[in-house]
Amino acid sequence: MNAPISRRAAARALVICAALAIGSAAAQQATVQVRSLTPEAALRAARAALASCARSGYQVAVAVADRSGNPLVMLRDRWAGPHTPDTATGKAWTALTFKIDTLSLARTTQAGEAASGIRQLPRVVAVGGGRPIEAAGSLVGSIGVSGAPGGDADDACAKAGIAEIADDLEL
Repeated sequence: MNAPISRRAAARALVICAALAIGSAAAQQATVQVRSLTPEAALRAARAALASCARSGYQVAVAVADRSGNPLVMLRDRWAGPHTPDTATGKAWTALTFKIDTLSLARTTQAGEAASGIRQLPRVVAVGGGRPIEAAGSLVGSIGVSGAPGGDADDACAKAGIAEIADDLEL
């Protein structure tokens, strides 16, 4: 004859079953899949940004980074200043790591603003021209442009680079 199960024993059994189910679901979630910009797309974006600036008469450098902030492509106009490759790379890294365009970051980190200390962090370049690149709501890379006369002009060229690959990003 089977003895009836006490409520306490039933509750314990339920908790154990729930823990096993959660544990097994968590084990299945031990890794994640991420999307990142391809070198081919990065090159297309960089070429488009460089061409956009050249049409306006600006000699610039353009850097495109993957979703981890590692540079994929760096192009420099033959007459761009020697500082522009590092600055473009820094803008791309900054846009990616802060997930904001560097023109907006420049405004929010001005002297006297609560976030002004961000400018003192290593590798941060809070000058317009860096933009994160997103695809279907996910951050997949970034672009940085340096050498045009002002951050607004650098930013316009960065936007042109992203526009070149925009149709491919939404797939």
